[in-house]
Amino acid sequence: MKLFGKVAAITGAARGIGKACAKRFLDDGVKIVISDVDADGLAATAAELGRPDALRSVVGNVARRADVDQLVATAVKEFGRLDIMVNNAGVARNRDILEITEEEFDEIIGINLKGAFFGVQAAAKQMIAQGGGGVIINMSSVNALLAIPALATYAMSKGGMKQLTSVAAVALAPHNIRVVAVGPGTILTDMVASSIYTSEDARKTVLSRTPAGRGGEPSEVASVVAFLASDDASYITGQTIYPDGGRLVLNYTVPVKDK
Repeated sequence: MKLFGKVAAITGAARGIGKACAKRFLDDGVKIVISDVDADGLAATAAELGRPDALRSVVGNVARRADVDQLVATAVKEFGRLDIMVNNAGVARNRDILEITEEEFDEIIGINLKGAFFGVQAAAKQMIAQGGGGVIINMSSVNALLAIPALATYAMSKGGMKQLTSVAAVALAPHNIRVVAVGPGTILTDMVASSIYTSEDARKTVLSRTPAGRGGEPSEVASVVAFLASDDASYITGQTIYPDGGRLVLNYTVPVKDK
């Protein structure tokens, strides 16, 4: 319960990693405000998690600054402050690089990178105003470092996320605000099912480059987020932690057993 009494905001929390982070924070005694563009999914998650004493939800699109500002304002209105910001909202499109349209490019960069930038700004302004510092956690990916052509826009957005985390960490250190990132490998979410695990061959290809031999669970990423949000990580800022089943250290493929 090292986070007991803290207040957190989480974007992209209707499902997947964001939902897992919300559950973990509630279990750790954190009061949370969750946000997502999917109103029905957000409502279902809020109902499933329960805890009306410690949970609020706000429908919003992180690509719009006003929606991110509203998320932070809701945390302050309902719970008095903001200690932790998790910029988790993200989308991916499996697309040949020569076929990416301007609209598709703008969509991915707008949600994944611009949305995180708005989250950093809004959270930092509130943390500075209230005093006492805070922690901002950006959801990156191994694709910040790896080149997978079919996920070009996603990879570009996460490469930018790495630098956003670095420059924000330096800029906000004087205010006792830590800025860190989490870079998951292949985590078993709806997004992975729709954009990466598109066939049995695709699944085997992913596992052939994952020494752990399996996809990760959203709860395993949430555990890293909870650690980074706590004082146990008080000397970590500007860094990206990669829960990836060994993906980044692998320079060859490994055999995959059939199910």
